[in-house]
Amino acid sequence: MTTQTTGARPICVLESFPGPRPTTNPYLVQLLAELPDDVVASTFTWRRALRGRYDVFHVHWPEKLPRGSSRTKTLARQAATAALLLRLRLRRTAVVRTLHNAAPHEAGGRVERVLLRWMDRRTTLFVRLNPATPLPVHAAPGVPVVTIAHAHYRDWFARFPRGEAMPGRVLFFGLIRPYKGVEDLLAAFHDLPDEGASLRVVGHPEDAALGRSVAEQAAADPRIGVRLEYVDDETLAAEINAAQVVVLPYRHLHNSGVALLALSLDRPVLVPAGGTATELAAEVGDAWVPTFTDVVGAADLAAALARTAPGRPDLSARDWSVVAPAHAAAFRTALARVRRETPPAHTPAPARGDR
Repeated sequence: MTTQTTGARPICVLESFPGPRPTTNPYLVQLLAELPDDVVASTFTWRRALRGRYDVFHVHWPEKLPRGSSRTKTLARQAATAALLLRLRLRRTAVVRTLHNAAPHEAGGRVERVLLRWMDRRTTLFVRLNPATPLPVHAAPGVPVVTIAHAHYRDWFARFPRGEAMPGRVLFFGLIRPYKGVEDLLAAFHDLPDEGASLRVVGHPEDAALGRSVAEQAAADPRIGVRLEYVDDETLAAEINAAQVVVLPYRHLHNSGVALLALSLDRPVLVPAGGTATELAAEVGDAWVPTFTDVVGAADLAAALARTAPGRPDLSARDWSVVAPAHAAAFRTALARVRRETPPAHTPAPARGDR
């Protein structure tokens, strides 16, 4: 945990994610651990959200709040989300939302859309992970936005052994969703003539039919191995260390913790061309971020495997010593805004393009 940065009373922050589990994104776990001492953060329970005392509600992926695993549970969670939004308004609680994506990956129903629009209007301050992220169209006029880079994972994975890359090994890891283009990667690898190459696909399919399709495509090529499940961090680190290149065959790249995780373990990452890839390459070094256009193909895989990335990628701007205090400053700015106070003197100036 970083040291206390101000003499003001600690502020209480309720995060929108539950207590960490083995499958929890390490980014969220580290955020809890690295916040300065003048921020007291709690994880989400509905009881805590509806009856607890907190100054700031920090929202990640707000669409998760009204979604349940069945129709009945979804209705209950939609009602609870409406009650929470009403409570936030009545108690004038500051709401800080991190924009992990420009929009939810999977669209919800009409009630969910209404609740998310209400959340957008209720947000006091937005945090974006890169300057290109647009604000939601229903955000209140004049709402401030600050840019705080997604932190790296070097510290989190430092406790695991480092391994040597296997020549020709290509890796995809992470949740398997339709927009991620895993089937495109499998088709591209089938067309790769290099008999010494190998492909690993490691991750949990969000959709059973997609999982079956991935397994069937993989079975047609003995160079491909799949592990269609969640894996622990040690196993994931071993898979990444064994890879020569990590591939994100996404149809579009906006923000990606997967790319940062690969780079944190010093593995190049092949990603779709675009503004996000250009900015990331400028930050960490061109050799670490090869790109493809439109749909990944066999030639893209061959070119990425033929490249050499020297040294280590530069991730200094993503240290928690930078990221955690920036979050604390954002929380205090949001709290001052709902209380109509002057923000603390230690609050950093917004990044270029922020307001």
